Amino acid sequence: MGTGNGGFSKTGLYRLHEVLARHVDSGKIPGIVALVSRGEETHVETIGTMRQDGGPPMRRDTIFRMASTSKPVAMAAAMVLLDECRLRLDDPVDPWLPELADRQVLRRIDSPLDDTVPARRPITVRDLLTSTFGLGMDMTSLGTPIMGAVFEQGLTPNLPEPMPEPDEWMRRLGTLPLMYQPGERWQYQVSHDVLSVLVARVAGQSFEAFLRERIFEPLGMTDTGFHVPAGKIDRLPSLYAPDQQSGEFHVWDEAAGGRWSRPPAFQGGGGGLVSTADDYHAYFRMLLNGGMHGSDRILSRPAVELMTTNRLTPEQQAARHAMAVNNVHISFGQGQHGGWGMGMAVRTYRGDYAPIGQFGWDGGSGTSTYADPHNHLTGILLTQVGASAPNSIRLMHDFWTTLYQALDN
Repeated sequence: MGTGNGGFSKTGLYRLHEVLARHVDSGKIPGIVALVSRGEETHVETIGTMRQDGGPPMRRDTIFRMASTSKPVAMAAAMVLLDECRLRLDDPVDPWLPELADRQVLRRIDSPLDDTVPARRPITVRDLLTSTFGLGMDMTSLGTPIMGAVFEQGLTPNLPEPMPEPDEWMRRLGTLPLMYQPGERWQYQVSHDVLSVLVARVAGQSFEAFLRERIFEPLGMTDTGFHVPAGKIDRLPSLYAPDQQSGEFHVWDEAAGGRWSRPPAFQGGGGGLVSTADDYHAYFRMLLNGGMHGSDRILSRPAVELMTTNRLTPEQQAARHAMAVNNVHISFGQGQHGGWGMGMAVRTYRGDYAPIGQFGWDGGSGTSTYADPHNHLTGILLTQVGASAPNSIRLMHDFWTTLYQALDN
C-alpha cells in the first residue's frame, strides 16, 4: 500500500491488521472481511475462517447476511421513486398502503391496545423515509402491550419464524395502533419494511426486482440480494449468536438449508440483504460521488444529500439519542451518532474518532458500513457474529478507532 498524502499509511494498515487479527485470535470472532478505501486506494483484509470450528478461510468474495446494514442500501429504491416524482415527500401513503389509513394512536406507550386517540394526520412518505411514522422497535418498552403485539404478529425479521408475505404482513400491521403520532418520534426498523411494500406497490414489481434493476445491476452488485443461490451457498458462513454470559457459540442460521438459502416470503429492506465487501463498496462509493457511478447517474445529488444528512428535528433526535446513551448495556455503545438521515445514521457531533458528517449503519449480524465525505473514506467490516454478546460490537469500535489512525495526511 502506498504512503502518499490522501491515502493510508503502511504503519496504520499494519496496525489495523493486528487489531483485527487479535479479535480472531481471541476465539470470539471466527473470521473477518474488511475493506477500506480512500480516493483510488483500496485495501482488503481477510482473516480467519467461515465457521467457529474452522472450515474454509474467509475470502474477499464471502457473502454475508447484512442485517440492518441493509437499510442504507435498500433506501435507494425509494429515492429513485422520489427522483422520478412517482413518490412525493409529503404525500399521504394511504393510496398505496390503505392498511395504514385512519390510524389510532396509543394514549401512552404502556396503554392497553384499545386505549387510543385518533391520529392527528395521515402518515406521509417523509414519515416512512425518516423512521418517524409512529411504530417501531423500542427496546426501552419491552413488556408493554404494543411491543408484545409486534412480536406476536411476527412483524420483525429476527424472530424464529420468518415474516409472512407482504400483503399479510401489512394486514397484521394494520390491526395495531401506532405507538406515537405520525412524525413525533424516531423509531427503529418497522418503517424500512413498510417502505419495501410501498416501493413494490408503486413500482408494480417485487422489491428485489426493482432494486436489482435500478441499483444492483447498474453498480455491478452481482452478489447482493435477499437470498444466496445454490451455486454460491458455499460462500455464505454460519451466523452465530453467542451466549452473553458464557460466550458459547450458538448457530442462529446455517448456510445450506438456512433462511437465506431460498427466496424469502418477505423481501425486507430493514434487514434482509446478503452481500459482499466489494458490492457494498460500490454502493457507498456511489454515495460519496454524489450519486454517480463512473459516468452513470444512479441517484440525483439532492437525493443523496437527503439520505446522508440529518433529517430529524431536535425533538425527534432527542428520543433517538436518549435511546442510545441511556441503554449502553443493551447497545454496547452503538448508536451514539446524533442524527439520522434516510436509512442511515449521520454523525452530528464528534463523540469518537469519526468526524461530523460520517454516514452509514451497523448490523446485528456483525456488520458495519460507513462512508466519510470529509476524508473521502469508506470502511466495511463484515463478520457473522451477532450482537447477542458485545464481541462483534467491540470489534467494530476497534476497527473504526484504528482505521482513522491509518489515514495518511
